[in-house]
Amino acid sequence: MTLTQLEIFSLVAELHGFTAAANRLGISQSAVSHALKSLEQELGVELLLRHQSRIELSDIGQQLLLRARAMLGLANTLRQEAADARGMKRGTLRIGSFGPTSSIKLLPLILQQYRATHPGIEVHIDEGPDRQVLQWLEERRIDIGFVVLPEERFDTVALIEDQMVALLPAGHPLARYDSLSLKDLCRTPFVLTEAGSSELVSRLFTAARLTPNIRYRCSQLMSTLDVVARGDGVTVVAEGSLPNHIDSRCVKKPLSPAVLRQVGLAVLDRRQASPATLAFIKVAESLDLG
Repeated sequence: MTLTQLEIFSLVAELHGFTAAANRLGISQSAVSHALKSLEQELGVELLLRHQSRIELSDIGQQLLLRARAMLGLANTLRQEAADARGMKRGTLRIGSFGPTSSIKLLPLILQQYRATHPGIEVHIDEGPDRQVLQWLEERRIDIGFVVLPEERFDTVALIEDQMVALLPAGHPLARYDSLSLKDLCRTPFVLTEAGSSELVSRLFTAARLTPNIRYRCSQLMSTLDVVARGDGVTVVAEGSLPNHIDSRCVKKPLSPAVLRQVGLAVLDRRQASPATLAFIKVAESLDLG
């Protein structure tokens, strides 16, 4: 069993295909197929179920994939520690980011400083909803991720704090109030954005034993803002995720009682984090991101 075989296995599982994995790795499809066949023969189990149009993991394949990613992560840490001894001139850092708060307002500032101090580190960024970033961390697909705190499952570092706000059409009857409760927002069509802090918004209503009248589900914040601007619904978003100048057809109102949101960085286990990951955390902590 080799690390190359495990890397190929992990990539085929992630991309659901031999061709996509071969293209990503820059090798032939036959080489990918041979590596996986050899790995299956050595382990004595079928890792992949090969259908005509798709590839999926067997039950044991699902189980061993987590082990494979853990081994690859530790191997990467070993390489990073060796690179650190040489001045960290080479390496890879995989980052998970969610929504405008991290992707637009936090990540560019941190990366600018990080690349200046560690130009040899190759940075890969994956973007998805907050729950997706958590899954990527658990599956070791990324080294570090931006998350909404608290997250007890991971080792975390707080970076910024903002508040959740209601966003309404400017002509909405609720727009005349100074602040709004979650109950107020249940009496009108609601827009739920799947980006950013969707999990936090859902938890807020659940904890208050309230059910918003969800009429729209948008995958991007800009789509949510457009629905609100058109007068088709109201929403709850993190203030830090909003553009500096929102559409004049929208108004934002604080929630009552106030709901604070804390955003930070998370790693699966700081003790096993690579030097490149720890350096990223150090840079983030050194900056004034508020």
